Amino acid sequence: MGSGGGSVYSSLSYFSSSTCFASHFSISSPSSLKLNPRRFLFHNPRNLRKQAPLRCGRSLEMESKKPIFDVDTFDDDFVQKLVYDALVWSSLHGLVVGDKTYQKSGNVPGVGLMHAPIALLPTAFPEIYWKQACDVTPIFNELIDRVSLDGKFLQDSLSRTKKADVFTSRLLDIHSKMLERNKKEDIRLGLHRFDYMLDEETNSLLQIEMNTISCSFPGLSRLVSQLHQSLLRSYGDQIGIDSERVPRNTSTIQFADAIAKAWLEYNNLRAVVMVIVQPEERNMYDQHLLSSILREKHNIVAIRKTLAEVETEGSVQEDGTLIVGGQAVAVVYFRSGYTPNDHPSESEWNARLLIEESSAVKCPSIAYHLTGSKKIQQELAKPGVLERFLDNKEDIAKMRKCFAGLWSLDDPEIVKQAIEKPGLFVMKPQREGGGNNIYGVDVRENLLRLQKEGEDGNAAYILMQRIFPKVSNMFLVREGVYHKNQVISELGVYGAYLRNKDNVIVNEQSGYLMRTKIASSDEGGVAAGFGVLDSIYLN
Repeated sequence: MGSGGGSVYSSLSYFSSSTCFASHFSISSPSSLKLNPRRFLFHNPRNLRKQAPLRCGRSLEMESKKPIFDVDTFDDDFVQKLVYDALVWSSLHGLVVGDKTYQKSGNVPGVGLMHAPIALLPTAFPEIYWKQACDVTPIFNELIDRVSLDGKFLQDSLSRTKKADVFTSRLLDIHSKMLERNKKEDIRLGLHRFDYMLDEETNSLLQIEMNTISCSFPGLSRLVSQLHQSLLRSYGDQIGIDSERVPRNTSTIQFADAIAKAWLEYNNLRAVVMVIVQPEERNMYDQHLLSSILREKHNIVAIRKTLAEVETEGSVQEDGTLIVGGQAVAVVYFRSGYTPNDHPSESEWNARLLIEESSAVKCPSIAYHLTGSKKIQQELAKPGVLERFLDNKEDIAKMRKCFAGLWSLDDPEIVKQAIEKPGLFVMKPQREGGGNNIYGVDVRENLLRLQKEGEDGNAAYILMQRIFPKVSNMFLVREGVYHKNQVISELGVYGAYLRNKDNVIVNEQSGYLMRTKIASSDEGGVAAGFGVLDSIYLN
């Protein structure tokens, strides 16, 4: 679902959340733990045949058996020089977060700043897979929009989940009320992120999550790419790599431009953009970067409100206009609201309903939000379901190519396999924000517990194939200190989609986010000391 005010990604949670098509970060695969690809072909058809060679003659096989640079050859003086320059650059350019040791750092801008956790240098990523991820983004954008319009599909697919999960139930109640009132969202804005990992077992790019709410780091990810480009311009000759191989990242600008176009479609020049935030938000600078572009480039005012403040200050006029604090709101951009923790009282739920009842453009609407749920993505991975929403067979094939194993707990055969070999699976509850996934022997224990308790609890979880990505060495920098670690990485590709009735105004890939974490951890967020922001180096 989401990923914004909350987690870097579900396994690297910092400030947001999200959901899934494959699985989450995992340690390198023990040779004894192997999945039978045929098993996955039944549930998630994917052509694993050998791919055509690249034009330069290299095959599609994982390209980096040999790293682009060897961090073991870097002496400490050289690394310290890189770190110093990186910290100066970050401080000057706003690559910062709130320091949790300062009480006011989540409320008062400019108080208690520190550099964001970063990889010192970019991570190698095969260009062929980068292009694949970018190419499929507009197709996934379109899929989300079409699924969101099928209220019956959403309600039916989540009917059992509703019984097992209170948070999903409350979201469905709001969605149901909108269906009963035949509420139409003529202007639909989606700011998405699609997360992938390279699986060494299958030499495939596999999609982990499809995020539709609160997609984090469109601001800071652009800065990390610029930081790495700057370092390579200064030290690339010594390291032996070229700054031009770090892709230009325009995530901040493209997201802000999409919001601005939605504001224009709403057609009220006095209205504002309202960013829904958490009461304590140490990732505020990532959000302020978008607001700054809205003001400086588009002359649009952005205000920040918690859901509780919206409930206190908000109302909907007879014509549907949302008024908050005396100001008309054209666009509501959620960087909160994706987890039960964001709804500690009825005030927050009242606010969410109020927003949904209004004519303001929601990013996301309740239907987009539900489309990003784990269960919906598991349903979309079933054979024949994509054809319900898309006609182009070539587009469907492109999407299926990056699907990985994803199952309901109603499948007794897959549950049996997961109990026997839990290391090959990730068990995921209907929760966002990171730290919720179940790994290893805990998968077995929880499946056995659910079997004893009966089938009612099954709908609260799904099973995913565990991905085994390449492990490499990298310098990670946190709190001004670098450490050399074995790491794995996850690529997130942003997508922006804007539609007014039948007119698609924006449908594009909108930059990227690379996140890198220590390979030995299953869960663990950026804030917890395991993960960092990164960029990619195309090889």
